[in-house]
Amino acid sequence: PGARIAELTLVERLGASRTPIRMALVRLQEEGLLEALPHGGFAVKDFSESDIHDAIELRGTLEGLCARLAAERGVSTVLMNEARDCVEQIDALLAAPSLSEESFTGYVQHNGRFHDLLAEMAGSDMVRHQLERAKTLPFASPNGFVLARSTGADARDALVVAQAQHRGVLDAIRQREGSRAESLMREHARIAHGNLRAALADHRSWQRVPGASLIRRRPSR
Repeated sequence: PGARIAELTLVERLGASRTPIRMALVRLQEEGLLEALPHGGFAVKDFSESDIHDAIELRGTLEGLCARLAAERGVSTVLMNEARDCVEQIDALLAAPSLSEESFTGYVQHNGRFHDLLAEMAGSDMVRHQLERAKTLPFASPNGFVLARSTGADARDALVVAQAQHRGVLDAIRQREGSRAESLMREHARIAHGNLRAALADHRSWQRVPGASLIRRRPSR
C-alpha cells in the first residue's frame, strides 16, 4: 500500500503506448484499487475494515434488490432450475464426511454461479450492471473470504448456514414473496462480515486472504 505506480515504467515494461496504460490506471482508480496523487500519478490504495464492511453492505443491498425483483416479476423455469442445480451441487459437497481443499474450491465455484444467476433473475440490466460494479469493489465479492475461512474449526457450520440461506432465498422467490427474499439475501451477504472477522482473528486464515496486505488492520488492544 502507498507504492507509487510509475506510468512510464509500465509503458517501458509492457511495450505499450501511454494512452492504454493511462486508461487502465484510471479504471483501477475508479474501481478503488488506486488513488490519484496530488501532483499526478497514482499509488496503491489500502483499505480499512470499515471500507470493506461498507463494500459488502452495498453488494448485499443490491443483491437484496435482485432477489425482491425476481420474486415480484417472476423467474423463468430455466433460471430457477439452474439455481437449484447450484444448490444441489453444494449439497453434494457438504454431504462428504470432511471438507477438503477441493470441496471449498467447488463451493466457491457454485456459490459464485448462484450469485450470478440471482443477478440475472432480477430481469433488470440496470440493476445487474450496478451489482457487477459493486462486486468489483475490493473484497466485496461473495467469495472474498471463503477460502480463508476454510482453516477454521467452524468452517463447515458457516457453509451449512450459507446453504440454508440459499434455499430460503430460492423458496421466497418461488413463493413470490419479495420482502422475504430481499431480507434473506441481505442477511446472506452479511456472512462475509463473519468470514472477515474470522480471518482477522487467525493468522493462518489471514495468510489465505488474497490481497491481505492491502487491508489496514485495527491496532491490537
